[in-house]
Amino acid sequence: MIREAFASDATDIHFIPRTKDYLIQFRKIGVLVPYQTIEQDQAERVIAHLKFMASMDIGEKRKPQSGSFNLTIRNSPISLRISTLPTTHLKESLVIRILPQKYQIPIEQLSLYPSSAKKLLALLMYSHGLLIFTGPTGSGKTTTLYSLVHHCSVELNRNVITLEDPVEKQYEDLVQIQVNEKAGITYSTGLKAILRHDPDIIMVGEIRDKETAEIAIRAALTGHLVLTTMHTKDARGAVYRLMELGIQWHEIQQTLIGVSAQRLLKLLCPVCRIGCKGICYCDESVTRASVYEIVTGSALANVLKEAKGEEAIYHYQTLQSLINKGVALGFVEESEYKKWIYEEKG
Repeated sequence: MIREAFASDATDIHFIPRTKDYLIQFRKIGVLVPYQTIEQDQAERVIAHLKFMASMDIGEKRKPQSGSFNLTIRNSPISLRISTLPTTHLKESLVIRILPQKYQIPIEQLSLYPSSAKKLLALLMYSHGLLIFTGPTGSGKTTTLYSLVHHCSVELNRNVITLEDPVEKQYEDLVQIQVNEKAGITYSTGLKAILRHDPDIIMVGEIRDKETAEIAIRAALTGHLVLTTMHTKDARGAVYRLMELGIQWHEIQQTLIGVSAQRLLKLLCPVCRIGCKGICYCDESVTRASVYEIVTGSALANVLKEAKGEEAIYHYQTLQSLINKGVALGFVEESEYKKWIYEEKG
């Protein structure tokens, strides 16, 4: 099952409990595709085996659990993240996230527009500062971060240290630290330790609280380039989120060099055009791409002015305009733009 999912470029495997059996589905190109149904007893044995492999409690079915383990398929190492949720009648729903370890997508291939990739690579040339990536879950923030830090390590020969929860992809070129609260390694304590390890670039998985935000700001002020993620609606929202966490305006103004909000868009299939379910015989390898709303330079300065309460006028390409452009050029399905408008209206 995992071999077939990996071969078909599926990102997730879902075990959905039903009255008499389990439905297994693969997520391909963001769409759930039915794989097969299996009997309840067989599904429970498979789930128990996967939980054992991921060092989870096999006997515990009443609480959500998560874990991970590694496999090698077709000489390619992959990491599998396992998540379980209890449902009715003590049945468990299980999801497997498939994370290939070898293949690293360059930022030029991730971005729908070459100009956005050039802007992001240009921001990496700063010797210090804070660079924030925002977007909802599943928008590709982590993939973008990995692509950029890999570029810094391999192409720019800079010492990169990451602090993640969990480490999603293993790279020999990076020093990677996993958050382990039981062992006393939180985001805040991990960042303090990293600052003593002579890093050039620090990647923080996510700014979650005031303490993490303060240490990230301090790291940026002391001569390090810090890359991190936040959950905000758009690029402007990151500035207000930092202020909400208690960061002083002048500290944000001194450290923040850019904010990028992104969305992952499904590209039009060149064979089916509209309505492709990822099961046609199209040889096109690129099925999705990201658009980046990048706020930096004078636009960022004016956003900061607005956050301070002063009147400001700024112009930059918003996510809405970028998605609309993709639809107009025939790269993106019109449904992606409609989905964006629906999100905006709430």
